[in-house]
Amino acid sequence: MELEEIARALEAVLFAAGDSVEIQRIAQVLGEDPARVSAAAEALREEYEKGRRGFRLAVMDGRLQLATAPEHSETVQRVLEKGSQPRLSPTALEVLSIVAYYQPVTRAYIEQLRGTDSSYTVALLSQRGLIAPCGRLEAPGRPVLFGTTEQFLRVMGLSSLKELPPLPDVATGEGMQELQDAIDAASGREAQLEIREMAEGEGAVSGTE
Repeated sequence: MELEEIARALEAVLFAAGDSVEIQRIAQVLGEDPARVSAAAEALREEYEKGRRGFRLAVMDGRLQLATAPEHSETVQRVLEKGSQPRLSPTALEVLSIVAYYQPVTRAYIEQLRGTDSSYTVALLSQRGLIAPCGRLEAPGRPVLFGTTEQFLRVMGLSSLKELPPLPDVATGEGMQELQDAIDAASGREAQLEIREMAEGEGAVSGTE
């Protein structure tokens, strides 16, 4: 198949799927090399961006998905009556950064780094689909291991975890702001990575060493 034909097939599959699809799976069905499918996807992504279309082709760790163009996200939220959520609180941002940069990690490991209970924060980030269980540690009690999700890559605007910015010193307020700025820059627009503010009274942010 010509790359243009592969690109059109990709467009049809992703439109019908409404969710992410593995490049490997598409290549298998089309009888094509995954590298050619990736090349066709890149051509399609550039076509959408140059044509200033209302959607984009997102590439996330070997998966493809059609997504709303960032500049139209507010309009989509208003039409679909999806209220925008507040920015990550410092506590949630710290826990999420620990999972992202040190995964897979247990809740106990997170609490050891933060020096405070993190059960509520871990539960909230799991509820928002940003982190999820990814196995169990081979240790007494076999505690659950957590890692980031495809949703995390999606809202970050990343293709893989390799594109994460260098980890600032999150032990300081300045470092936390650097991390938030890096996340905003990676996502391509202000406050794309957002969840509800943490309840008051959860432990103060501490160092991660």
